[in-house]
Amino acid sequence: MSSSTPAFEPVRITVVDSEACHFCEDAHRALATLAASYPLAVDTVAVRSEAGQALMARHRAPMSPLVLLDGTFFSSGRLPRRKLEKLLKSRYGDAPSTASAARGANHG
Repeated sequence: MSSSTPAFEPVRITVVDSEACHFCEDAHRALATLAASYPLAVDTVAVRSEAGQALMARHRAPMSPLVLLDGTFFSSGRLPRRKLEKLLKSRYGDAPSTASAARGANHG
């Protein structure tokens, strides 16, 4: 594979989630929506797993989901969607025109 377009290297997002967690479900929905516009590679780790426990302890996350971007703490608890979208826009520029075209199609 060629690395000629490093700007479009996907952001590695790790979500440490727990079962029956509405913030976790909300985070996964938000990430799925953002993945339609930005290159994201999302990994899910169960909070009860050894790796999940280690990540929660390392980042001192008080609640699930713990969200890491490229291995760096981003949030714990409810995912701050606007903050994440702002970060993605700064990294990749505006979302592709398909998103704005879809918004414009509702006009009229």
